[in-house]
Amino acid sequence: MARLDGHVAIITGAATGMGAATATRFVEEGARVLIADLKVDEGQELALHLGENARFLRTDVTQESNIEAMFDLALAAWGQIDCVYNNAGFGGALGPIEETTEDDYEITMDVLVKSVFFGTKHAAKHMKERGGSIINTASIAGMHGGWGPHIYSVAKAAVVQLTKTTALELGPFGIRVNAICPGIIATPLAMGRGDREKFDAVMAEDQPLKRVGEGSDIANLALFLASDESSFMTGETHVIDGGATVGRRWDQQPKFQTVYRPITIYRPPGR
Repeated sequence: MARLDGHVAIITGAATGMGAATATRFVEEGARVLIADLKVDEGQELALHLGENARFLRTDVTQESNIEAMFDLALAAWGQIDCVYNNAGFGGALGPIEETTEDDYEITMDVLVKSVFFGTKHAAKHMKERGGSIINTASIAGMHGGWGPHIYSVAKAAVVQLTKTTALELGPFGIRVNAICPGIIATPLAMGRGDREKFDAVMAEDQPLKRVGEGSDIANLALFLASDESSFMTGETHVIDGGATVGRRWDQQPKFQTVYRPITIYRPPGR
């Protein structure tokens, strides 16, 4: 039996990158998936590739009416909603704080925070009778400084906190709310128009596991959080970053054994 047999999932930002990898993984595991994204060509192509268990809807996640339409289509097509993955995002405002405009600030917060708020609001409305799983894409930038632009980092910190507060409210209804906090993942958004080989060579140096993350890594974690296997987990931030935020790699740490003179370690008799 597939891990998501009989499940219906909505995934925002699912036309490419982590969202597309997750939509594909979910369908492989028996789910029916609504792909919600502004990228029409890519979204329609993915839905066609995934077959009868996938639908695409052009969705602007900053507009509540679009979020409502997303839920309406999923319910009309399949009659229930078991998982909502609030994944849509982008880098948002870049550069120094004094150069950040009000418009840049607002669109960044709208895409990265308001969309999660809307998705969670309407998921709660439709899940209260049967329970379900809400998954939010946050980031290690929302937990640690130095991993993202100013407003992006602020927004992702807000997603982490919204995950926790809504988990407390919705838990009694059997609704689980968890966040995924990716590190460096090889997606079109992260790489831009850059060369994949160069991206890997540079970015892999930032974590103990010397490779960048793949969309499939995120999809596997999302699958776990959407499935009944995580039925006793809620309100958590699940970091998936190759160990990047644990600390400096062993080979980058000071060589204490050459800085300090050797010491004698006491060992009990027989040891």
